[in-house]
Amino acid sequence: MSSALILEDGAVFGGASVGAEGYAFGEAVFTTSMTGYQEVATDPSFEGQIVCFTAPMVGNYGVDERRSESRRTHARAVVMREARGPEWTDWLHEHGIVALSGVDTRSLVLHLRSAGAMRAAAVAGDHDLDEVLRAIHGQPSMHGAALVGQVSTREPYVHSDSGEVRIAVVDFGCKRSILRRLAGAGAAVDVFPHDVDADTLAGYDGVLLSPGPGDPAPLDAETRTLGELLGRTPVLGVCLGHQLLALATGKDTFKLPFGHRGANHPVLDHRSRKVLVTSQNHGFAVAAGDETGVTHSSLYDGTVEGLDYPELRARSAQFHPEASPGPHDAATIIGGWVEELKAVA
Repeated sequence: MSSALILEDGAVFGGASVGAEGYAFGEAVFTTSMTGYQEVATDPSFEGQIVCFTAPMVGNYGVDERRSESRRTHARAVVMREARGPEWTDWLHEHGIVALSGVDTRSLVLHLRSAGAMRAAAVAGDHDLDEVLRAIHGQPSMHGAALVGQVSTREPYVHSDSGEVRIAVVDFGCKRSILRRLAGAGAAVDVFPHDVDADTLAGYDGVLLSPGPGDPAPLDAETRTLGELLGRTPVLGVCLGHQLLALATGKDTFKLPFGHRGANHPVLDHRSRKVLVTSQNHGFAVAAGDETGVTHSSLYDGTVEGLDYPELRARSAQFHPEASPGPHDAATIIGGWVEELKAVA
């Protein structure tokens, strides 16, 4: 058989190779964002995943290294209905990303919505179907996968050394746009590995827990560190950071059938009763039921999208307030938090 996306349940979606040659294994997921394809490919939260774009044409406005959200690509492969522009496909090839164009992405997304995200292989070139299926079944599941160690910085570093307050960012797979938002709001920013200790973090004016890939449940050490930190300095959790705050305060997380990925997810703010249209990228969520501290909920499935514990000086958002790419309904969350820290510094 020629180039194709092959799912672990045996479904095959043919296409043409427009990126790197070879095989790429990962969890097949989809994103509904109409823009931000370069940001998606370089977002650490897509570590270990094969991403299907639902937008019918991808690559229309070229590439620019300033849009990259990290130093390397993280999506294992990308799948598109139509790849447009040599800049985009050349970029995919140069970065070693297996990429398929001409795929019936509508049928693929309907299949993943019905059967759920699953292990898969994107194959650029001729292959033996039975052999690829055996290899797919030998791949680890995303359920129970602790991936932050694969994407976190190995050493602390300074992103911005001038500001009215000093903030520590715990890098579970941090996007560059979050660091830019913090610095732009007037904060000095130091970035730490995922296994930093609570005493180091407690010396800062505030701590941001970044997004990141994988299952939050096996991150026992990170959850314990957060528990030791709560109440000692203000904390803001984003995406995976939100899930860790939930675990540290006794809530449960679980794997979503096909995740929340895209730039059009409606979230209800229980305090203002306003609906925010948000950017999201996560395959695990905080279960509804225990309403303690809950400030935001998904209007798709009721999962917990925001927490606030004033007594612990901690809050969180499951969605992405850095909004890269947009929308910008929640863009004030990071800047507003920094302004609060300035007021008490």
